[in-house]
Amino acid sequence: MTKLQNPFITGGYIAPKYFCDREKETELLLKNIQNGNNITLISTRRMGKSGLIHHCFNNARIMKNYTTFFVDIYATKSLSDLVFLLSKNIFNQLKSTSRKVLENFLITLKSLRSEISFDEHGVPSLTLGIGDIRKPEVSLDEIFQFLNNSTKPCVVAIDEFQQITKYPETNTEALLRTYIQQSPQTRFIFSGSQRHIMGEMFNSAARPFFASTSTIYLHAIEKEEYIAFAQKHFKAHNREITPTTVEKVYDLFEGITWYIQKTLNTLFGETPEGAICDIKMVNETIGFIIDSNKYIYSENMFRLPDKQGKLLIAMAKEGKVLAPTSADFVRKYNLISASSVQAALKGLLEKEFVTRDETSYVVYDKFFEVWLREKY
Repeated sequence: MTKLQNPFITGGYIAPKYFCDREKETELLLKNIQNGNNITLISTRRMGKSGLIHHCFNNARIMKNYTTFFVDIYATKSLSDLVFLLSKNIFNQLKSTSRKVLENFLITLKSLRSEISFDEHGVPSLTLGIGDIRKPEVSLDEIFQFLNNSTKPCVVAIDEFQQITKYPETNTEALLRTYIQQSPQTRFIFSGSQRHIMGEMFNSAARPFFASTSTIYLHAIEKEEYIAFAQKHFKAHNREITPTTVEKVYDLFEGITWYIQKTLNTLFGETPEGAICDIKMVNETIGFIIDSNKYIYSENMFRLPDKQGKLLIAMAKEGKVLAPTSADFVRKYNLISASSVQAALKGLLEKEFVTRDETSYVVYDKFFEVWLREKY
């Protein structure tokens, strides 16, 4: 395996070597798959859910015995979009496996066969657009036929699964639940970042997916694990980083994986071979990251209605907001009224500038949050 110039990965999954900890969560996920359980995986965004899934898919126990598929449906807006992404992802994954398996998929997907072409060497490609999914329920049925008839059991991970609740087709949950019940040899991982929506989907007796999965909540990696991980990789590249430096980065971003990785990635790049990365470099590095995005942040604020912008600034200054409509919070930040805050909060949640965790509301983008505090 090629040694990376910068070992702190900020996009995608590379290899176990560059994956920090998650040993307990990995083992729990693997055991659930092997024991025939479907899984709900919940955490805030950028905590490392998709990385954990790919890490498990890369494990020998899974690679040897299962065919795995991963699809991120965050950008989907309908059942047709979902079927489109499932079809494309399954097709692209199968291209790297045996030709026989791919041919079985092509034979099964009758409704989309006209969108499949072969080059002069017989290599297939799927010239599929979202508009080509004319009968999504028919194509979905064919996809599940393929999964059920696969020679190896399959594991299908659907990231940002809560997105299906926004589809215009109100029967999507019930439809998927029916197909999944009829797929005994396929395991499903439903990953989501909106805790309250995912909780309702899988814990409410009135919903189709009630009590149908094992639930895993993904929390922040332990601070000591991250310190050891960072020091190991700096040392492997003839550099050093002090424990207090990693600790400061960890605390600033409350253990959220992506922001730690992004900051360590930049700190590593700014530390010459043979040098020590110390705590004095942290503020400068974060300032550099934020400065590279300042025009995007300014544009975001320009486009927000005045009441939403003022509430967003107040929330950035407060950090965690337990009760945004409380009289104390409204008075502290000179907001108009509880009702106007309620309306503004609804807009910020819909635009995903703000998210809700277990107990409070927070600004979603932590670098944006720092910029807001410094700017206003």
